[in-house]
Amino acid sequence: MMLTRLLPRRWRLLAPLCLAALLGGCLAIPQTGLFAFRLAITSLGVEDVRIGPYSIQAGLDTSDITSLIASSLGMGSLPVQATLAMGLALPVGMPAVEMSGFRWTLDVPGAEVVSGNYQEEVTLTSADDTKLRLPVAFDVLGADRSRLAPLVELASQMASQGELPAGSELAITPGDLRGLGMTLPAGLLTPTLRFAVGEDGGLTPQR
Repeated sequence: MMLTRLLPRRWRLLAPLCLAALLGGCLAIPQTGLFAFRLAITSLGVEDVRIGPYSIQAGLDTSDITSLIASSLGMGSLPVQATLAMGLALPVGMPAVEMSGFRWTLDVPGAEVVSGNYQEEVTLTSADDTKLRLPVAFDVLGADRSRLAPLVELASQMASQGELPAGSELAITPGDLRGLGMTLPAGLLTPTLRFAVGEDGGLTPQR
């Protein structure tokens, strides 16, 4: 008889605690997702530009593209390669978040769209930028040989200015997010973020 009287009382005491824990988890999930919405690219530069085996920084004369074609015909391709130096951060005041990599897509005017996966863990904070390096490559001969000259000019421009040309767009789709004691699976409240490069090289978030 005593046991039956104690059970309802204990449940009355446990119910508010369970409800608080449930509400806390429900609040943490959208807040963790909010971090992905407000992820900012604080810097975006271009390093190590190469055309086939040639480094633009080494002073390659890009006006003589015939030699480039001849040196690459045996491989059946002529890759234009570069490294994107990118900084990621959260808005001021937000707690740190762990991101399980991300998918990225780069659309540069005059070149085919390229994409890839950054598979390393990324710690995002509001105090310091997280510096990343993304290798990108455009295969000239694998697409349209008539676009060779424009792509060589594009590579030369990126090397000399150290930035992507205006009109470029970088899209990032975050992986799993961990923060506030919660794990938010990729695809849940973590939309693809798009950033456009302006005339001054600055980045503008796209909706």
